[in-house]
Amino acid sequence: MAVRIGGIAYLRVDGNQYPLRGAFTVSPSAIERNGVAGQDQVHGYLEVPRVPFIEGDVSLDPMVSAETLEQVVGATITAELANGKVYVLRDAWCKSALELQTNEGQTRVRFEGIACDEIA
Repeated sequence: MAVRIGGIAYLRVDGNQYPLRGAFTVSPSAIERNGVAGQDQVHGYLEVPRVPFIEGDVSLDPMVSAETLEQVVGATITAELANGKVYVLRDAWCKSALELQTNEGQTRVRFEGIACDEIA
């Protein structure tokens, strides 16, 4: 049986859909572990919090405003993936520093938040 694992995806900011172009990444991990190596052996690992994010390229159609994107704070960002998985980034903000790629008619936007949950 063939199963779709990639392809069509959707990006919503507080329920408003944005024209997702590509290079879409969802990073829901709330922690990061780094190994600690001593001179004699591996001693274990350190566990530190990390900021979850949703990032992607958005087409610069007439409905997309860079100013509006940069003002996003305290938002709910939803990523719907081709494999049926849905991720919700809560209390999110736009990381800002947008660069408008006029040749391609797109910009990369990164939303970071307090928590990112997979919705079953």
